[in-house]
Amino acid sequence: MKSKEDIRVSLIQTHLVWENPKANLVEFSRKLEQLYGITDLVILPEMFTTGFSMHPEELASDEKIYKYLKAHAKKGGFAIYGSVMFQEGNRYVNRGIFMRPDGTYTLYDKKHRFTLAGEQKVYDSGKQPVIADYLGWKFNLQICYDLRFPVFARNTQDYDVLIYVANWPVPRVNAWDALLKARAIENMCYAIGVNRTGVDGSGMDYNGHSQVYNVLGEESIEHPWENQNIKTVLLKKEHVLKLRSKLRFLEDRDPFTLI
Repeated sequence: MKSKEDIRVSLIQTHLVWENPKANLVEFSRKLEQLYGITDLVILPEMFTTGFSMHPEELASDEKIYKYLKAHAKKGGFAIYGSVMFQEGNRYVNRGIFMRPDGTYTLYDKKHRFTLAGEQKVYDSGKQPVIADYLGWKFNLQICYDLRFPVFARNTQDYDVLIYVANWPVPRVNAWDALLKARAIENMCYAIGVNRTGVDGSGMDYNGHSQVYNVLGEESIEHPWENQNIKTVLLKKEHVLKLRSKLRFLEDRDPFTLI
């Protein structure tokens, strides 16, 4: 795939049907088809097939989800990133899948499990940050609760874009807004967050606030965005390179190593 200086990224902010993979996949197929040929990357919410459920025994995805994403990515001519509950052997993970239109993919298993909901009791943890290369851009793949841990997102890999997919509820949405903006500023990158809307089966309410922040922490989408919709934003590589050259904050990082 050839490199592109400017890329179009589409954020799908939507309700999720509680613990109903079939219904959600049908709806996402409809939404993805609307984007065929007009964008470079589509981002879906966390656990987009089920909502944020702790019941993977009958609901977890298997390798068929790769085929589903591959088919849409190929037909649409874009990459797709989102997470699903995934069964691998006798264990479950909250797995982020970055599927490219040529059928290659990069996987990221969520590192920080949300203990307030008992996620650590159900899903195994990922171990390291993961970078996905696509169209000459480097994407740091993260999931929801990872947003609260800046060390894990620390830009030591010279990535261009930080992506968070989430089920982040209304009572803590102010933290979502503030932390996502902070991650962009401190890492001198674009920071993208895609959250869901609606109410899940546990009674938790979500109001979106999906957003794209640039290197200076400026919003690309009018705030707050709280309805079901698809927004497409243009990312410019020159914006990242120019500001990093002018404002050399990343060169003054304190050294440390993740254990």
